[in-house]
Amino acid sequence: MSKTRVFEVSGEYYGGLAKTADPDVRPAFVLRNEKIEVSADGTLLHILEPAAERVQPACPHFEACGGCQYQMTDANEQGDIKRRVLLNELHGAGIDFPTEIPVHLAQGYGYRNRIRLRVERVGDVLRFGYNERGSTRFLAIEECPIAASVLWETAEALLRAAARDEDVAYWLSSASDVELFANETLERVQVTLSVAPRTKAKQGSIVRALAAMQVDAPKIVGVGVLAVDPRIGPTGKTVAEAGAAGLVYRVLDEAYWIARGGFFQVNRFLLPTLVELVTRERRGGLAWDLFAGVGLFSRVLARSFDSVVAVESNARATADNQAALKKIGPQHQAVAMTTVEFLRVAVTQRERPELVVMDPPRAGAGVEACELLNRVGAPSMVYVSCDPVTLARDLAALRAKYEVRALHLVDLFPQTFHMETVVMLERRS
Repeated sequence: MSKTRVFEVSGEYYGGLAKTADPDVRPAFVLRNEKIEVSADGTLLHILEPAAERVQPACPHFEACGGCQYQMTDANEQGDIKRRVLLNELHGAGIDFPTEIPVHLAQGYGYRNRIRLRVERVGDVLRFGYNERGSTRFLAIEECPIAASVLWETAEALLRAAARDEDVAYWLSSASDVELFANETLERVQVTLSVAPRTKAKQGSIVRALAAMQVDAPKIVGVGVLAVDPRIGPTGKTVAEAGAAGLVYRVLDEAYWIARGGFFQVNRFLLPTLVELVTRERRGGLAWDLFAGVGLFSRVLARSFDSVVAVESNARATADNQAALKKIGPQHQAVAMTTVEFLRVAVTQRERPELVVMDPPRAGAGVEACELLNRVGAPSMVYVSCDPVTLARDLAALRAKYEVRALHLVDLFPQTFHMETVVMLERRS
């Protein structure tokens, strides 16, 4: 008979894996200071003594679904887990930083303004779902508590519409996934379907489909069908579309046009906090906003800097940001370039802004970009990161010229191991 073992949990690894006395035993969904019983192969059997921070998960799919890792603990403990993960990465890279790292929290459920659902036919019925944890297998779901309520209501309405309308059924059956995006008031929803590049658009079908969707979900303002190659991703081709081509999303005093398929931060509660952390009390002559997207930061900075240059590789987002910046003043501009391309040119032209803001994707800014920024030598920088590993790498590259003056952890992704970090850097004297 296989013997079970009992462990005292001492901490967590990245991704919610617990640390025990045995390096081969790393059960998920376990908290520090808990006593657990595991099988001979390390599978969690029982939590013998739960931590005081343990709570009942709000989602019936938790543990089976790959989306969330921390629903078993309260918000403060989630923030502390993420802070310890961040500290470990920074310590490992030899980064000096302030001892105090504020953690900004908000509501842990209903926060997402955007979700992407897989579409599969289960028997004779279309279902929405996510990936099972640790695999690409489809998991049909009945609810998603981290999503704004209107998004799951819209998902259910789409399935009802597909059951009675052939046009909706055709497009949903053709789709690999469906993205739902709501504005800040949850009064307008954009629907985007991803389909194979050779999917045929029947004459008038998408217009009829939108009308059928709006019977059950009148908040849907537009639907688009984008071609996605399973090997290389989005092709840039729009197969069909009807209604509005995007949404206006308001944060604080700014209204942002988000074109269909465009990137925008997902936490509707903490977006104002993020913008204020990055831009508050910032003013001067020239500011650069690198990886600018639709201008979440550059639009605010343009009201307190003489000139702002927003750099973004996505041409559509750049065009939308350019139009908005020009309304503030003709001296502001958005350029469609990669950050590295822009910095290579800027170094040769000896440009020196007073402030650099950068919000790169999960891959980070990259060592070359950081070395170029060292050469530019702006007095102040704000680095917004969504990955502590690439953040630590980039801060190590910037360390030659910059020191960390402040760190803020913004929990944009409650219930998951993802985090957002805002780093304020100053040039060494």
